[in-house]
Amino acid sequence: MKRRRTRKRRHVSALPAGIQVGASVVVRSGVLDPDFGIDIGGWQGQVVQTGQDPESGATICIEWDSVTLRQMPESTITQSEEQGLDWKLVWLGANEIEVTTPRDMAEDVAEAQRQIAAQSTWLWLGEEQGRRVQEVLADIDEDDEVAAFEAWARYLRRKLTFPFEAEVSEQQEYGPLRAGDRVTVRRIIEADDFYGVIVQVVKKGLTYPFPLCDLEAADRNSPNYQCVDDYSVWFANR
Repeated sequence: MKRRRTRKRRHVSALPAGIQVGASVVVRSGVLDPDFGIDIGGWQGQVVQTGQDPESGATICIEWDSVTLRQMPESTITQSEEQGLDWKLVWLGANEIEVTTPRDMAEDVAEAQRQIAAQSTWLWLGEEQGRRVQEVLADIDEDDEVAAFEAWARYLRRKLTFPFEAEVSEQQEYGPLRAGDRVTVRRIIEADDFYGVIVQVVKKGLTYPFPLCDLEAADRNSPNYQCVDDYSVWFANR
């Protein structure tokens, strides 16, 4: 999983009374998101951390509440994923927020985060490829690799047209095939819990099982190329 960095800090003012960890706060009207420049006035959440810069003063880390998360523009989540930012949190200056009344519970926030993550986990791969990968893995627990491999096998059986020509794209420590070898891919054999999707390949009349993640479709203009590339990129970054 791609390592995330916290949203950019903005150091302004001193820490006002009542603003402390656990307090519910709302962003003042006209305040812009420090990363994307959009108006986030009225966005609400809970203070989860405070900071103090020796030159600029107090900073506040806010975890957005479930209402804000569900109303957040899709573009903000997409850009956050692509740039490795955490869309759940933001740092703002102390004079950019004020104390307010909470409007949900911790479990509501956790559920909203879970639902959004399930729809956006792979967008950092790039919006188009990320969405295709996300579609394959919809409703799959990101920690369940076996289920993910099985989901990919089902998807690829539907999408790939067999047979097709491919090239071994990765160095091989063992076995008869080497990087650069051309093979014919005949079918998907299984979803292995270690090597992922295993396909049957043929070279010079001999048949071998081989991990699809180490192949690249020879015809870059074919639908097969995109499917195999999506899978291989996901496999390398899972």
